[in-house]
Amino acid sequence: MSPAWLRRSRSGDRTQLSAADKGVVSPERDREERMVWRIAALLLDYPTQQTLDMLDQLHAGAGSLPAPAGPALASFVEHMGRTPPIELAAYYVETFDLRRRNCLHLSYYAYGDTRKRGMALLRFKHAYRAAGATLGEHELPDHLAVVLEFAATVDPVAGRRLLIEYRPVVELLRLSLQDCESPYTAVLDAVCATLPELNVADRRRVAELAAQGPPEEEVGLEAFAMDPALQEHMGGRR
Repeated sequence: MSPAWLRRSRSGDRTQLSAADKGVVSPERDREERMVWRIAALLLDYPTQQTLDMLDQLHAGAGSLPAPAGPALASFVEHMGRTPPIELAAYYVETFDLRRRNCLHLSYYAYGDTRKRGMALLRFKHAYRAAGATLGEHELPDHLAVVLEFAATVDPVAGRRLLIEYRPVVELLRLSLQDCESPYTAVLDAVCATLPELNVADRRRVAELAAQGPPEEEVGLEAFAMDPALQEHMGGRR
């Protein structure tokens, strides 16, 4: 089920939780969360024929998960199954590529196309590298599908930490999709069900991001010059 854009080196396998982490997340809960993240990662990526060929497997996986995440994912898989592929592709582009508020790149909400976003992207890249994971070509490291796949298949502790750090952004994306009555809301509902409830600071941050919108700056992402390894990925999404 693993997409081609994220690979793990054999020497960098950190999928096992530490004893301390298992004290916080039970093995069963860990399995369920990682299944949610893995399915959601595929559903939030562009709907290729490869993904469409896996819908029966994805539906079975979602059906094995408890509410609310399992039924939410199953409902979206069913939506994909009854929608013509060309419509799925067009709607994906319309939803995520043409609407700034629905951008799947987590750092874009806070930093837009500014120097600060470049630094944020480096943090994602370094987290993957520390876990022995490498990105495929033409993919930025803060894409939600990439983060979810990392959390599901490479390092659930580091992946969960990234998701929690950007919890307000994930919630804002969920609310934006909900506002436009998008079927993708169900996928974000499932992801949010695996994360902690929003606290006061999180809700304040959601309100700030919603009011301000992504900042703009003509200089773009010049901070990538600090890490040549990242420059090759600049041809990917947004």
